[in-house]
Amino acid sequence: MLLNVVKSTVLVALTSCVLNAGEFNAQAEKDRIALIDYTIAKFKDADKNRDNFFPYSTDAELKNNIKKDVTFEELRMGNYAFSIQGKYSYNEINEMPPYDELVEQGGEIYNNNAALQKCFPDLTVGGDYPYFDEKKKEVVSLTGAINECLTNAGQKAWNEKKGDMALFEAYIASETKDAEKKVDIKISSADAADAYERGKEYYYTQRGYLKLSCATCHVQGAGKRVRNESLSQLPGQTTHFPVYRLKWGNLGTLERRMEGCIKDQGQVPPKTNSKEMKELLYFMAYMSNGMNVDGPDVRK
Repeated sequence: MLLNVVKSTVLVALTSCVLNAGEFNAQAEKDRIALIDYTIAKFKDADKNRDNFFPYSTDAELKNNIKKDVTFEELRMGNYAFSIQGKYSYNEINEMPPYDELVEQGGEIYNNNAALQKCFPDLTVGGDYPYFDEKKKEVVSLTGAINECLTNAGQKAWNEKKGDMALFEAYIASETKDAEKKVDIKISSADAADAYERGKEYYYTQRGYLKLSCATCHVQGAGKRVRNESLSQLPGQTTHFPVYRLKWGNLGTLERRMEGCIKDQGQVPPKTNSKEMKELLYFMAYMSNGMNVDGPDVRK
């Protein structure tokens, strides 16, 4: 019964609708609320919900490794919101976070660059990106805004996936987190709503030789195990970037992670500064609206 209710809610919420003036985020809000309800219902009690959500999981996994009663605010932590064993390892690593010195380096970059200081006088804006620029009629990502700032000042654009970009974004994320600010993505026009819908379509469309979508793993598959990892849920996926991945051995931006994840799906990822990528991130960030910015962070 629960599965039918949740399926019905999600399908209704994901159906496109015509938006009237002043209601440009109406469909996005329906999507977000339905997704949050679905995710919280899934992790209310994984063992009791096994027939609906976890039919192939073992008894040990359901009883010993998936936390009950996951809350809205916990979702910002990705799979550590529900993975008991993963959270234990995560807490151990964060006793001495590998990104602390890198955040300081990001601060030094900012303090030594007058252009960045002029473009970003307020550093607590990590939860405001991506946003839809009504003049340009396009989504602006944080990486895009930073590179535009640099090139307008006659400086060379940074690598959009790592290096100075990730360091400076980590500094912005840290300042935003310290200010206790939340993700606050706005949809204020029909053009912005269209951009959101295209991002949503990308997330839910099956592509590549494996015929997978982002949602296959991170909506329907959230909480399930692939090899030694539990798949994270869509709500909260953007809150903690940039991240220090143990696999990378350094910080990486959200674009870097999305590029790798889409490759893992058997697809050719859109370029990091492309319209497709920016609209995808716009949709994903909206699904985390109201959550505390929690970056930078560490992941395996």
